[in-house]
Amino acid sequence: MATTATRRRLGVRELLETVLDAGTFVAWDRPVRLASGSSGSSGSSGSSGTSGSSGSAGAVSAGYAADLEEAREKSGSDESVLTGEGRIRNHRVVVVASDFAFLAGSIGRDAAQRLVAAVERATDLGLPLVAMPASGGTRMQEGTSAFLAMVEIVAAVQAHRSAGLPYLVYLRHPTTGGVMASWGSLGHVTAAEPSALLGFLGPRVYEALHGEEFPPGVQTAENLFDHGLVDAVVPAEGLSEYFGRVLDLLRPNVRSETPVGVAPMAASLVSAEAAAVSRDAGPAVTSGVSAWESVLRSRDPLRPSPGELLREAADGVVLLRGAGDGAKDHGMLVALASFGGTSCVVVGHHRASSDAAAADGPIAMGPASLRDARRGMRLAQELNLPLVTIIDTAGAALSKEAEEGGLATEIARSLYDLLGLGSPTLSVLMGQGTGGGALALLPADRTIAARNAWLAPLPPEGASAIVYRTTSRAPELAQGQGITAAALAASGVVDVVVDEFPDAAREPAAFCRRIGDAIAVELQGLSRRGAPGLQVRRAKYRALVSQGWTSIRW
Repeated sequence: MATTATRRRLGVRELLETVLDAGTFVAWDRPVRLASGSSGSSGSSGSSGTSGSSGSAGAVSAGYAADLEEAREKSGSDESVLTGEGRIRNHRVVVVASDFAFLAGSIGRDAAQRLVAAVERATDLGLPLVAMPASGGTRMQEGTSAFLAMVEIVAAVQAHRSAGLPYLVYLRHPTTGGVMASWGSLGHVTAAEPSALLGFLGPRVYEALHGEEFPPGVQTAENLFDHGLVDAVVPAEGLSEYFGRVLDLLRPNVRSETPVGVAPMAASLVSAEAAAVSRDAGPAVTSGVSAWESVLRSRDPLRPSPGELLREAADGVVLLRGAGDGAKDHGMLVALASFGGTSCVVVGHHRASSDAAAADGPIAMGPASLRDARRGMRLAQELNLPLVTIIDTAGAALSKEAEEGGLATEIARSLYDLLGLGSPTLSVLMGQGTGGGALALLPADRTIAARNAWLAPLPPEGASAIVYRTTSRAPELAQGQGITAAALAASGVVDVVVDEFPDAAREPAAFCRRIGDAIAVELQGLSRRGAPGLQVRRAKYRALVSQGWTSIRW
């Protein structure tokens, strides 16, 4: 890997030429006023922007005025931020980018006002916003007024996101201080330049204050990716393709001429594959195998994972990384995806440490995994996308670390967020559905289940140990508890059952495609109807609880 010393970094104008479609960038910036009161000739005139004085909070010192003049001559820019609009893969976007050559990309009052004006204009125009910071942070020469300008920038970004508009961030080398701690860390999706120095604390400041160097390797793009703080590490040459895929998934859902309720990718559901899916399943669904046999099949290490489902069945995927909380528990998949032309946010538990044969065994769902899931819920809420949760878990983590990390609290918060989500929800019971880990992802407007999937408060062995003080009666208890897809369909928990021939581990690709087809059909229906609201969701589960005792067979 190239180091920060050897990798050539693009200047801001070269970066814009590389990322944006050729000839599409239109600058919005008006020239700022110099300390002397004359306009800077190096500024790009445009249709928007602000003008003022770099010393508007007070007189500019002769030394600072000289620094500003030197920065203009060195960089060819009149301030540390360039703004405008262009296109990425033909998607119209607004761009705000730092010019590190201008006083290390530091943010003073003029730069802040320029940023805010561009963000607000993007919001007014209803356009995605792409930020590409490279900055040492707040401009020290302007003191507290520049420091507090970060609040105004964050408020503008908040209003943009609250309007349901995408905010994409590309962190460049270096991005530190107040910029990293404000508009650099608020992206719906965040990419970073390879080997970029990224962090709150500037290494030079740390060394001056502590008399020693900051530990190496901490403030790198790759380390932040490993800790779930950025979604991808992408060279500038690949950013157009990466953000283009993101914007493809965030565009308005494509409508087609297929029959009502049938997504383009899912046409096979009404023809050759019709027998594989029981729509609005109800009591007519039969299991064909015992509950215990379904449990055993669901535990097959070769059973497809959520990652395999996306690879086989989605027609567009961008994997995201973590909740941005620095945790390294990567047990939860979070992605932007599309099924049958309908975009969505997907969260799903990784049933093993890799998508291969699960040689390392199952991964328990810890509190960090649930925080990742809740990030997906927030994305769905803000971007007005349906949420798809994929459930295949042997249960929540049982450990000291999980307890101290707030596992119970995260389960409760996941349930709270799911029930109140302002966008449509679809849950997919793909395999094991054990305990609080499964419950945290289950409540949804519609639910799909694989034929051998099941849902229970404990594994059958654990339930048997509680009821009979032995695990030997697990098969009997599993049958009596009504945990199978067929029983769940009969009680109304499950709306759609997808068959397995005879089980998913023996036909993983075909099984994933059937699940994907069912997801496509359900998403189109949900997108057409919209989110039903909390009271409707509550009514569904209230009815199930009230009838629950009559369905249990001992």
